[in-house]
Amino acid sequence: MSNGLLNKQYNPDVLSCLSNLSNDEVFTPPEIANAMLDLLPAEIWQDSTATFLDPASKSGVFLREIAQRLDKGLTHEIPNKQERLNHIFKKQLFAISITELTGLISRRSVYCSKTANSKYSLCNDFSDDRGNIRYERIEHCWSPGNNRCVYCGANESGYERDDSLENHAYEFIHTDSPERIFNMKFDVIIGNPPYQLSDGGAGASAIPLYHKFVEQAKKMNPRYLSMIIPSRWFAGGKGLDQFRNEMLNDDRIEFLIDFVDAKECFPGVSLGGGVCYFLWNRDYRGDCVVTNVLRGKKDSLIRPLNSHDIFIRNNQSLKIVEKIKKKNKDNIVNIISSRNPFGFSSSDRGRSVKKIGDITLHSSKGKGYVSIDQVNKGEDLINEYKVMFSKVTSEHAGEPDKSGKFRVLSTAKVLPPMHVCTDSYLIAGPFSSNEIANNFLKYLSTKFARFLLLQAVTSINLSKDKFLFVPRLDFNKEWGDDDLYEIFGLSSDDIEHVELIMKEWR
Repeated sequence: MSNGLLNKQYNPDVLSCLSNLSNDEVFTPPEIANAMLDLLPAEIWQDSTATFLDPASKSGVFLREIAQRLDKGLTHEIPNKQERLNHIFKKQLFAISITELTGLISRRSVYCSKTANSKYSLCNDFSDDRGNIRYERIEHCWSPGNNRCVYCGANESGYERDDSLENHAYEFIHTDSPERIFNMKFDVIIGNPPYQLSDGGAGASAIPLYHKFVEQAKKMNPRYLSMIIPSRWFAGGKGLDQFRNEMLNDDRIEFLIDFVDAKECFPGVSLGGGVCYFLWNRDYRGDCVVTNVLRGKKDSLIRPLNSHDIFIRNNQSLKIVEKIKKKNKDNIVNIISSRNPFGFSSSDRGRSVKKIGDITLHSSKGKGYVSIDQVNKGEDLINEYKVMFSKVTSEHAGEPDKSGKFRVLSTAKVLPPMHVCTDSYLIAGPFSSNEIANNFLKYLSTKFARFLLLQAVTSINLSKDKFLFVPRLDFNKEWGDDDLYEIFGLSSDDIEHVELIMKEWR
């Protein structure tokens, strides 16, 4: 942290410490907040009329860093230090905290006092203790049809709580008119919104929230919008399809910085699929500067975001995919099953003792036996050879290993006729012989095929649509990486890129 408003050096920065908390509501490290602010035009720090809003303040880091930039930039226009600080804090900086506690934290880090109007506050012109960092407890608006909040989708049974408990009804997205919260327009909306909310489903099932903050901010039509959010939206799914389509086709997104490993952005925090931040510029129209960050290295490319149905996040990977598609436009999607290929849930185990006429059921706990009559899907695959592979990727939370490499596929093996599996797996096939099925399995286990699969994966789950970049070949023959690199014309740089990020198959 550079010299601050108090002209002191903090070591360690308390906001860096807070950023290490593992939570769905992740605190932003100061260096990331500053990287996001660096995307804004330099002249904005000398504009005494520019207004800034953090709609989901947790630590106050964005306003704090903005204040320091404005304090320096407005020195000549407002020479008196106290008058300058009063103007910045009262006229330019605004925030909505996500809880009462984060409101206190934000005021402490921005005003250097937990109350904005105390004698210790950097601004001596506030008449109330909140200043411009507000928190209002908002109630969910339950739909009588499905008992869910019409604004965020929260389940009434899980989030209808008394005033002593946090109900996660965030003010910014629980209104049809966000501009009325402060009754003003903003030049810059910037922040790190809450990422998800438990939806009352099985296990850790959750619905995304971050896209609602982005959509709400766009309604206010600021000059600039910047938010840091999970990268899962790249591939859509679970409430994100419309948001994904809008983002990829929005040519006002001027910059997109993507971290494959979220720990490079939020140390100690696991976010499947990584994390990204962007700058949306109301007055810009054109291609986007996409920057990949992996193991500290950055690679940037100016390109449209909508060149493919699924956003390919890595710039060099995009070039490889396009090179392969020119050689072979066919893919293996049509031979990959949909979810739950035989109608058995992930918890099904079958019988431990085989009865006459039973077939073999493969589950995450091993083999069991079921009657063929229990199969209610995929009947055409029962008597065929097929390849079974885990629906969940090999990587924990969708992140690479310590060396930065991916395996992608976990369990994978050939299933003979009269063998089926639970919803823990997907199926490829059918194949007319064991030899052809094994050839397909060997192909799928190549770095080449797994690399192309990886380009469509932004979470821990696989589905048939994730295979759209994997070309379909003649599986009567066996394929290896060297063969595939040669027939698709990959350069030495292409091969090095694939080998750099893909694990060996063992």
